[in-house]
Amino acid sequence: MNSNIVAQVPWYSVPMVWLLIALPAAAVAAGFTMLWFAIATDDGVVADDYYRRGKEINLVLSRDHAAAAKNLKASLQLDAAQRELLIKLEPATIQPPQLEVLFLHATREGNDRRLLLSRADDGRYRGQILVLAPGRYNIQLAANDWRLIGSLRAPGDARIDVLPAVSR
Repeated sequence: MNSNIVAQVPWYSVPMVWLLIALPAAAVAAGFTMLWFAIATDDGVVADDYYRRGKEINLVLSRDHAAAAKNLKASLQLDAAQRELLIKLEPATIQPPQLEVLFLHATREGNDRRLLLSRADDGRYRGQILVLAPGRYNIQLAANDWRLIGSLRAPGDARIDVLPAVSR
């Protein structure tokens, strides 16, 4: 018998061959998966009109200073089960007939919500809200000449205080 004869084994039964094929194939599959995610989802973070929005910052700051001068603050209660929003504005002497409430999602503009609430007989503002997508929201309460801001995490935060952005 000749000891130099090597048994012929088919290539597909050698584990090292499959390892050499699997690593690049997995990298290609992961690359196509990332490409699909990049195309299929919208990040919604960058605004097309960022320059115009930047110029409007000074107008917004005057509303923050007006809220601080009036010593305004508000408490916001969110009942997710009932989908109800309750806002108490202080001091009671400043009660506009309508209050604009903005729920601005921190990263997804498509999840933003806008409500226009009317004052109830007890001096509070009540309204119904749709379910908020999970994440952090910046809250803005605004009337014609002032604005209060705060933030909440949905789901989870049920009561938050909303204050002027600047102090006097």
